[in-house]
Amino acid sequence: MKYATAEDVLVLSVQENLSRTYYLDERLVEFASLIIDIVEELPNSRAGNHIAGQLLRSGTSPAPNYAEACAPESRRDFLHKMGICLKELRESHVWLRICQKKEMLPAKKLQSILQECDELVRIFNKSIETARKNGRNKGSVPN
Repeated sequence: MKYATAEDVLVLSVQENLSRTYYLDERLVEFASLIIDIVEELPNSRAGNHIAGQLLRSGTSPAPNYAEACAPESRRDFLHKMGICLKELRESHVWLRICQKKEMLPAKKLQSILQECDELVRIFNKSIETARKNGRNKGSVPN
């Protein structure tokens, strides 16, 4: 039986973290793509156009903001950029719920993207919470 060296463990840890990063990046790009599809299907009315514009901005914003968060200048910068992603996802969730409430699109189509949005909100909440906790343990990040 071969035991892993410290270097092997470090390489595996880095690969695992990169894998998670790309996984979340892909989920956010897919989410943005779905948002674009939904926006294109909204009714061409005053309300539909207003919601389409708002949803297009908030729903496509998390992917590029997350890309920026992956190369932060500091822990505070990371928290700020992750916070922007979370804020935009929450806003998207509200716009999607309004579409659902007003029956602007089929319920089945909205349900799956609402679920994905909810999962992404949970992921970002936990990531921010963990980063804050880790920062407090090191004494470098205020709430």
